[in-house]
Amino acid sequence: MTNLTEIVDKFRIDGIVKSIDPLGSGLINDTYKITTQSSDTDDYVLQRINHAIFKDVDLLQKNIVAITDHIRKKLIEKGETDIKRKALQVIPTKDGKLYYFDGNNYWRITVLIPQSKTYETVNPEFSYYTGKAFGEFQAMLVDLPEPLGETIPKFHNMEFRLESFKEAIASNKSGRLEKVQWMVDELLKRSDEMCKAERLYREGKLPKRITHCDTKVNNMLFDENGKVLCVIDLDTTMPGFVLSDFGDFIRTAGNTGKEDDKNLDNVNLNMDIFRSFAKGYIESARSFLLPIEIENLPYGAKLLTYMQTVRFLTDYIDGDCYYKIQYPEHNWQRSQAQFKLLQSIEEHEKEMQNYIQSLI
Repeated sequence: MTNLTEIVDKFRIDGIVKSIDPLGSGLINDTYKITTQSSDTDDYVLQRINHAIFKDVDLLQKNIVAITDHIRKKLIEKGETDIKRKALQVIPTKDGKLYYFDGNNYWRITVLIPQSKTYETVNPEFSYYTGKAFGEFQAMLVDLPEPLGETIPKFHNMEFRLESFKEAIASNKSGRLEKVQWMVDELLKRSDEMCKAERLYREGKLPKRITHCDTKVNNMLFDENGKVLCVIDLDTTMPGFVLSDFGDFIRTAGNTGKEDDKNLDNVNLNMDIFRSFAKGYIESARSFLLPIEIENLPYGAKLLTYMQTVRFLTDYIDGDCYYKIQYPEHNWQRSQAQFKLLQSIEEHEKEMQNYIQSLI
């Protein structure tokens, strides 16, 4: 078993460690809170990086430092005084590296942002604040001087996800295909429409920006009053389409049920959440958005929900190799819940388009 105290000792943290405890419920990395003994020293976040997913840890950490340094610079230029709570800070190892490799696993530490909280669910008021925050996050990174690398190549590339899906169907490693064939057929029926973003990019019409690519509610930190402090979990921040960030928030926060809800009647699109997030997002992002990006934001909600359905189902057919599961049929349940949400988004698509137009 890994000795976490020995790992922490490799980093340049201040203070004496009091405790190291599990933190959060992320599906990818293992995360711990490091509490120090004195109230005068920072607490920290220790993470074991899942290098089966993030294969180039050096690139990953360099990306994060480039992003956080640029955001910190922008906040200082704006006269922001609460920098410590508005920008993540990476702690280097004692030999100056951005991560530590123990022979088996890669580790990193950031400063824990004090008096902050995350939410698993969010109301319309918080959605508006979050929309503004993600728009500001993208706007601050529009002029990032150095190009970022892709921490997960083709992460939100729908054509690539469909190739993987078709390979999983062809090999049927887990022998589960017959059971899920009806959903496979439904998803393949929509495949051409769902590759529109990549086609528009190749035609030079839809640009790539620096996007977060994992805009869940719990990837935001809020202060004691429910106001957004900053965007966290920057592992997947890389070049992508704004449709991804917009769509993934609607997919997660705009779901009236849970991502893996066993009662599919619970799962629908919450239009109040959509309207609030869209309003905040457009207010802060319209300074750089092109008309084609704004026009396709509702499509982004459909695209990311479709993509996640494909990813969950691919993993289920492959035998549960990617996502952590809590029971054998977990990825199948996730697939069904996401597909139900996709159907609801399709039903509301015209309403979403009309609302976006009303904001412009």
